[in-house]
Amino acid sequence: MEGGKIPGITEILSVDAVLKNTVAEFQKKYGHAPTVAACAPGRVNLIGEHTDYNDGFVLPMVALPQVTVVVGSKSSGDQCSVVTTTEGADSPQDVQFSLPSEEQPLQPGSPKWANYVKGVVQNYKGTLVPFNAVISSTVPLGGGVSSSASLEVATYTFLEQLDPSNPKPDPRARALACQKAEHDFPKMPCGIMDQFISSMGEEGHALLIDCRSLESKLIPLKDPSIVVLVTNSNVKHELTGSEYPSRRKQCYDAAGILGKKSLRDATMEELEVQKGKMDDVTFRRARHVIGEIARTQTGSDALMKGDYETFGKLMVQSHNSLRDDYEVSCAELDELVSAALEVEGVLGSRLTGAGFGGCTVTLLKSGAVGAAVQHMKSKYKNEATFYLAVASKGACKLQL
Repeated sequence: MEGGKIPGITEILSVDAVLKNTVAEFQKKYGHAPTVAACAPGRVNLIGEHTDYNDGFVLPMVALPQVTVVVGSKSSGDQCSVVTTTEGADSPQDVQFSLPSEEQPLQPGSPKWANYVKGVVQNYKGTLVPFNAVISSTVPLGGGVSSSASLEVATYTFLEQLDPSNPKPDPRARALACQKAEHDFPKMPCGIMDQFISSMGEEGHALLIDCRSLESKLIPLKDPSIVVLVTNSNVKHELTGSEYPSRRKQCYDAAGILGKKSLRDATMEELEVQKGKMDDVTFRRARHVIGEIARTQTGSDALMKGDYETFGKLMVQSHNSLRDDYEVSCAELDELVSAALEVEGVLGSRLTGAGFGGCTVTLLKSGAVGAAVQHMKSKYKNEATFYLAVASKGACKLQL
């Protein structure tokens, strides 16, 4: 099923088309053709929200064709020059910086988009060389489908190709380095999920990730009668404010009261016993996380069996918990989920990503896509954008 052939579905440029456009921009900027190219996808999390930094489980999938593409070549000078053509990136769109050293490490600053690039360069594990690069992305910024991890992982994959020591790519090490880059430069204390799936996704599968052990398990998602619909509320979320760090602190406080290393180790029964020792907000934050970890494990088992009805019900439970206990939904996301669930053939719907705006993810039968899109559009007070997400592979080298 091709997204552009369904009324209301936004057709996204193919990876090949994005690559072609990015190469043209590089030639225009630098006067010669690039020598290497890389891409990394955005992601959609099917279930398991705000569990990653609690040592829990998450179940994301790659969301092709939404990707970040980086093209470039070794620089003839001693400076790195990077240009972004990504819509919505803050100004300026081009930056220059020297390679980091122990004496002079790179530092975050302005523009914001460049912090993700500089953070990856600072945390790269191989041998760096000066480079020129152009970046372009079709992953919506602030849409809850991980534009930041896509940019980080694409940049790291690009650096691997320029590396004269020719390292054997290690997708897990790449993901960890990119997570540290996001912690150190944009100062976002994210979990490992986004970088992990962008680096390690496989075609036709979601990926169940144990965020404590970093072990992962491929979960088949190949049934042609089942479709994943991503709906962008076009309400941008901003994660670097106080909401996200405050949620983390509340979870850690709850784990401390329960005498646990993390909420991964707690049960709902233990939480109920200790309810009187914590305030209502902390209790509800913990209740969401403990319940969501269980839902994610049950949901992955359901998908393994092809039990999409059960998985859909778990998605709805997840959204309700995120809305009521974790309080990271908003009126627009609630509207979209509610409208989706009114359509016959829709199995489940929920917010995806950190919340406060961004996207919803809906699991539905392929024949219901048109009706779902039209109904959601009619019920939604604002202007939403609809995409079909295809489970595909993670970061890779692109042929020029």
